[in-house]
Amino acid sequence: MTKQPFPATLPVIDLSLADGSPEDRARLRSALRAAATEVGFFQLTGHGITAAETTALTSAMRAFFALPEADRLSVSNLNSPHFRGYTRTGDERTGGSQDWRDQLDIGAELPPHVPTPDEPAYWWLEGPNQWPAALPELRTAALGWIDRLSGVAEQLLHELLAAIGAEPDFYDHAFAGHPHLRLKLVRYPGTAPDGAGQGVGSHKDYGFITLLLQDQVGGLQVERPDGSYLEVPPMPGAFVVNLGELLEVATNGYLKATSHRVVSPAGARERFSVPFFYNPRLDAHIEPLDFPGARHAPGATQDPANPLYADFGFNELKGYLRAHPEVTRRHHTDLLPAA
Repeated sequence: MTKQPFPATLPVIDLSLADGSPEDRARLRSALRAAATEVGFFQLTGHGITAAETTALTSAMRAFFALPEADRLSVSNLNSPHFRGYTRTGDERTGGSQDWRDQLDIGAELPPHVPTPDEPAYWWLEGPNQWPAALPELRTAALGWIDRLSGVAEQLLHELLAAIGAEPDFYDHAFAGHPHLRLKLVRYPGTAPDGAGQGVGSHKDYGFITLLLQDQVGGLQVERPDGSYLEVPPMPGAFVVNLGELLEVATNGYLKATSHRVVSPAGARERFSVPFFYNPRLDAHIEPLDFPGARHAPGATQDPANPLYADFGFNELKGYLRAHPEVTRRHHTDLLPAA
């Protein structure tokens, strides 16, 4: 596979071409293949999510963060062994350092799955959400968003697999049943009091595909191969899409999970964003993808500090235990790494 120069701006992919002529679909898949192998990030238009749907979600999100702190803390993730709920500003960690943002973690609404001694610990990640009593419309907006974006992501994954010559439905079995769909409502409240600019530190996502809705403030940056960062200016009506670690594992590095970060907005200016994570079932084992370019794959990233697992649940649990140390200490001391 010939490596192309990293672009000066993110590619823009129009998903509506999938419903066009054979020439349109061929153009879509060519653009997808280039974006996914050269960058791992792109802007997605033509996805069918309306401005009204977006406004319903963002209005509910802003209303949540405008609630008194006591109302937000009533749904603290410290209450949840499933890592659901509100995280106060500064309580999340990336790369061992404090992220200056607060957020609400939401997933598919399911009964709690408390693993038996014979079951993997990752089943702790399946369970109910916490909803603020003062804002009943938030539940409707958030669960509706998960449902709508899972449809977009499923179509996008099918087109991406076809773009590299694989069977579009190769991983449908991994999403059958209860896929581990997650949503974060995130607020960056400006620069930390100590002047640190880490809104969220450099990281890769754990699953298959992330669709990010961001406001007009900016601050998202994508890491280039030389270690510098590319700014991602907001594009109205578009989602920023990036590939997660499981697709890198599945394709032996042909598709790359690219590191990215958010730099805090200056002063006390707020930034809002909504990442949606399209992930398979927790117990899904991700088989190597069969596609023509497999023989040219360079291999998945090798990092002893961040092992990549083909079993999705282990990859996801690894991230949550690191990112939420207070939840881990309160509910899962048996899962703390050895000192």
